[in-house]
Amino acid sequence: KPASAAKPVPPPKPVPSEPLQDDMKLVELAHELIVSKSPETTESDMKPYSDPIPASSVSVEFVPIPGGEFTMGTPESEAGRGDDEGPQHRVKVDPFWMGKYEITWDAYRLFMFATEANEKQNPDRMVDATSRPTAPYVEMSFGMGLQGYPAISMTQHAANKFAQWLSLKTGHFYRLPTEAEWEYACRAGTSTAYSFGDDPSQLGEYAWFGENSGEKYQQVGKKKPNPWGLYDMHGNVMEWTLDQHSTDFYGSKGELALNPWNKATESYPHAVRGGSWNDSADKLRCGARVPSDVDWKIQDPQLPKSIWYHTDAQWLGFRLVRPLKVPTVQEMWNYWNSGVEED
Repeated sequence: KPASAAKPVPPPKPVPSEPLQDDMKLVELAHELIVSKSPETTESDMKPYSDPIPASSVSVEFVPIPGGEFTMGTPESEAGRGDDEGPQHRVKVDPFWMGKYEITWDAYRLFMFATEANEKQNPDRMVDATSRPTAPYVEMSFGMGLQGYPAISMTQHAANKFAQWLSLKTGHFYRLPTEAEWEYACRAGTSTAYSFGDDPSQLGEYAWFGENSGEKYQQVGKKKPNPWGLYDMHGNVMEWTLDQHSTDFYGSKGELALNPWNKATESYPHAVRGGSWNDSADKLRCGARVPSDVDWKIQDPQLPKSIWYHTDAQWLGFRLVRPLKVPTVQEMWNYWNSGVEED
């Protein structure tokens, strides 16, 4: 079951009283909090866990992903292969935890609306200083469901700021996965088109996609997980990664790429993974990639367009990771702020 039925937990201890002069000061305070609440130091310390969001009945579940090497990308012989999926290359990633499920509205609406997060009654100065979305101009689930359903139609900037907000709320460092981490976790030790093999006729057991979704997203965790216990890595909603989408970055990394991240230098395109409820089977393969597009907010009536919503991407969501090694203050800031959030 999605972790929306957890018992309420008390808010974290208040932070020091000095003013939060800028975002970097906020990240410095966050770093202190996170280091103090991150006792795990080795991969053997990593266990599955559920992280409750203070002053709510919602929690987010995470499973450990072992560090290791894999072949990223797809062979030219793979059915449905896109031109941006190669050349294949070796990648090594450090251990991390990954969200067992896609982030649901249960958690995301606490970020969107301070009143739902009980933050008026339970103020937290670090959380209050974190940027959060402007009010949406339409109902963002588009009638497809809220409780236990994946949150959708957010920009990558919004997903990054949710990760920052959740980190401040829980005291654990969260961020979007890199493209390499995402594919590594999706494959879960396999080298086939899907984490269960090459036969798309089995996809209905593991994924919601164009043939079985009823033209809408579905509650998370209702299909079979992949071998590492992750649900809906294939289908339901596409998932944001940190990376700029590129057709040549990964093939230029040499013999072995260590924790690669193609950091964004422009607003479009970013890399999106996993396929969705609206896609054909070939778009749900482990190596399939999609570039973000300015047209995902074409109906946005605001000028300038919102930095928070991709209203036309009703099949777009995300899940988070928590690396075993807590990053430095500067690295933490870089993960939460891409520098190209204007659009």
